[in-house]
Amino acid sequence: MKKGFTLVELLVVIAIIGMLVGLLLPAVQQARESARLLQCNNNLKQMGLASLNHVDTAKTYPSGGWHWRVVGDADWGLGPDQPGGWAFSLLPFLEQEALYQSGSNGDKTNTPNAAKKQGARVCVETPLSVFICPSRRAAKLYPFAHGTNHSSLYNCTPSPTLTEVAKIDYAGNFGSRKTETNAVKFTPATYAEAQDFNCGDSPESGVIYRCSKVTMQQIKDGTSNTYLLGEKYLMSNDYDTGKNDSDNEGAFFGAVNDTLRTTCVSKSSQNQMPDQDREGYDTPKHAFGSTHSAGFGMAMCDGSAQRISYEITPEIHNRLGDRRDGEKASIPE
Repeated sequence: MKKGFTLVELLVVIAIIGMLVGLLLPAVQQARESARLLQCNNNLKQMGLASLNHVDTAKTYPSGGWHWRVVGDADWGLGPDQPGGWAFSLLPFLEQEALYQSGSNGDKTNTPNAAKKQGARVCVETPLSVFICPSRRAAKLYPFAHGTNHSSLYNCTPSPTLTEVAKIDYAGNFGSRKTETNAVKFTPATYAEAQDFNCGDSPESGVIYRCSKVTMQQIKDGTSNTYLLGEKYLMSNDYDTGKNDSDNEGAFFGAVNDTLRTTCVSKSSQNQMPDQDREGYDTPKHAFGSTHSAGFGMAMCDGSAQRISYEITPEIHNRLGDRRDGEKASIPE
């Protein structure tokens, strides 16, 4: 007679399989996170190289745009005249020329017509994986949660109501002040006003800010020693909500908290130091940061991508964010 397995033997086998799965699962998760981290670094590298191509074409690093009531418009070209933010300006250099041109009709003088606004809407509703950290969230549409201000968009159609937009997990470095105060000025308000508008000199010490036009020659501390853009801090419970005021617009809007971050480290704002995403911890809303445990990623002005420890000192972080202070600092080993 053929003898089968006893109940005890089956239980032992099941227990052994359970132990093996328990040992294997962390290794699988670690391998997946390593792959996601590699993709995030690759995103930063692509954006860094695209920025250098932007410099070759426009002679400046990508500008931060006007303000959140406008989105990108290719008819305004590259540089400080571009109403959209730096991510929009990088589109032609990320093999996204068609998306960049989606709201273009050759007219940058008159009030945008319905077709132009609808073309702009196509852009703001197109998520791109290069702007999303795969460890944080997927490249898809997320809530545009600006409530009653939807109708304030000047060059993008709000009807039917724009409820979802493409988001971004990276932000430009505007330097060492706590808030980019120019970002709250809603000027120019129209294309007619923009014809003769001069944003003026800005006190920002970084590289990308409202109407910025920073050249490579203005990176006085060296392009390899100055932040260009990097991962932004975001509360983990707000990844999908759109309710956080540093993530409530989208990737292709003008100067806004969503796309700009500071390296300010004054006594009153130590909370702007980079940090790992945490649930319910919204204090460093203007800070760089990341969902990765090992540190946050930054693209430097020379196009390189670097991983930086959260343990970086406030002084070095501040110096790396300032293009012109004469205090050269190297990324800690």
